[in-house]
Amino acid sequence: MAPPAAAALKDCWGCRLVCGAGLLGAGGYVLAAARQVMKSRGAPPGMGTVAQIVFGVGLASWGVVVLVDPVNNIQLKSAGR
Repeated sequence: MAPPAAAALKDCWGCRLVCGAGLLGAGGYVLAAARQVMKSRGAPPGMGTVAQIVFGVGLASWGVVVLVDPVNNIQLKSAGR
């Protein structure tokens, strides 16, 4: 049996929408901040900026996964067979 928090995300489209959009927005904000640093310096990015870009992409990817919910979709399709 799934924990109550995990079950809430599977059942509630609004919850997934708010969480996924929030993570996408946070990832976009982090990426925009890294881009602004690269523009202001005019030099190749350093390790901190690269780490910030990787973190921003990770947040945005997590947001997409929450919105799409691929695990639940696969289970629903296989159960319908």
